[in-house]
Amino acid sequence: MSYPSETSDSRLLTLLAERGPLGIAELSGLNGVTPTAVRQRLVRLMEQGLVGREVSRSGRGRPSHRYQLTELARRQASNSESDTTGGGNNFADLALALWQEVRAIADPEVRRGLFKRLAGSLAQAYGQRVNGKSLDSRLEQVRELFAERRVPIDVEAHESGSHAGSSKLTVVDCPYPELAERDHAVCAMEKMLFSQLLETPVRLSTCRLNGHSCCQFETGPGADIVAALP
Repeated sequence: MSYPSETSDSRLLTLLAERGPLGIAELSGLNGVTPTAVRQRLVRLMEQGLVGREVSRSGRGRPSHRYQLTELARRQASNSESDTTGGGNNFADLALALWQEVRAIADPEVRRGLFKRLAGSLAQAYGQRVNGKSLDSRLEQVRELFAERRVPIDVEAHESGSHAGSSKLTVVDCPYPELAERDHAVCAMEKMLFSQLLETPVRLSTCRLNGHSCCQFETGPGADIVAALP
């Protein structure tokens, strides 16, 4: 992601986009600077409305603070990237307006069919890049494909234990932040997309709209390719 900010702040914002929420100790280690320097940057970024702070408690100990990007920061990053590629900065507004029009369709079957067609169109556009013979290779190709689009994805293949044989695909930084903050249907469409690209059923195991820091998709036992679209 690209941010209209000084270099030191930009590095911190990028880390929060890719790995957040993070604590001061984690940010200090990843940036190679002192905790005091990190605090000073965080105060400045919070005053600008680019970083938010959440409080977590563990037992009776002192509460700890973790930091994450605000919606304003994500929007500025999106606009900045549009500018550097020669486009305008109103794509997010256009996408939101178009999505609202789709959601306004009264007939649920028509609406569902349109979501499937959108997922299918994206899968067709990406299909030439995701053509591995094994699930592991396709997962890696999906990760590389989205990385080129500045959407960081973590892949964990074949988890052991109670979910043996499953794989996890974690979308660290949502590609549709404006939409995903308000509408489960975006995640359902994305689930359809991943199911088609990976050629295997996928289920949504965690979701930003349910209070999680990111959306996570899983393959394997219990996964269902049919997405429940409201």
